[in-house]
Amino acid sequence: MTLAQIVWDVDPTIFKIGSFELRWYGLFFAGGFLVGYQIMTKIFKTEGKSEKDMDALLITMILSTVLGARIGHYVFYEGNHFSEDPLKFIADMLIPPYAGLASHGAGFGIVFALWLYARNRKDQTYLWIVDRIAIVVALTGFFIRFGNLMNSEIVGKPTDVPWAFTFMKNFEYLPAVPRHPSQLYEALSCLVLFFILYAIWNKYKSKTPDGLLSGIFFIWIFGLRFFYEFLKENQVAFEEGMKLNMGQILSIPMVLFGIFLLMKGLKNKKMADQNAI
Repeated sequence: MTLAQIVWDVDPTIFKIGSFELRWYGLFFAGGFLVGYQIMTKIFKTEGKSEKDMDALLITMILSTVLGARIGHYVFYEGNHFSEDPLKFIADMLIPPYAGLASHGAGFGIVFALWLYARNRKDQTYLWIVDRIAIVVALTGFFIRFGNLMNSEIVGKPTDVPWAFTFMKNFEYLPAVPRHPSQLYEALSCLVLFFILYAIWNKYKSKTPDGLLSGIFFIWIFGLRFFYEFLKENQVAFEEGMKLNMGQILSIPMVLFGIFLLMKGLKNKKMADQNAI
């Protein structure tokens, strides 16, 4: 038996009682926030920040992630339906359940929400909080992409690589053939990034140059996302025939933003090193 024979036939629902059901995706999504909360608490303690802010930060992250991802999905992938019925479009976008989420929308939402959060906290500058959040978002990304795997969604294109997965669930629209496990590619990339960012923070802690961690995050996550999209099936019909799909187009400004932050972080590090001499 070879790895090419892996058949992925996991039930996305853990259990169901009446109309209530607990799904693997929801469990991993919540788990990512729970673990991230513990890590951020440690960071706050280590750097002498008030732990009273953690609840406000958690609420900020949950709302900005979910609403940003939901609004992003509708604006980027369903925007052509707005003119048909604007009120229905807005209602479907904002009223649960949230069946469609876009990670780029979550990124935009988090960046904006953290700006609002930092405005009222003199001891937590914008780049300080964005850098630290980048650490836990990388880990949360691992959990969420693993949840996508359990849902058999965001699948890759057909391939004959020895680690290909044959997804058996939710394939009324795509043939069940060996495919790139693109969810795993992104999940493992997020996990590796988490260890890199945490190691850098653990070395410098409060002396971590502002912009360094978030710069690495945006370049790594969205740079790899750009290339992974070549291995993935398109998410919506209008992407067919496009040289670059929506995920790739949206990744470009994210990478450029990351380059800006990284350059700023390296400049801050250079200045700190010079002052230490």
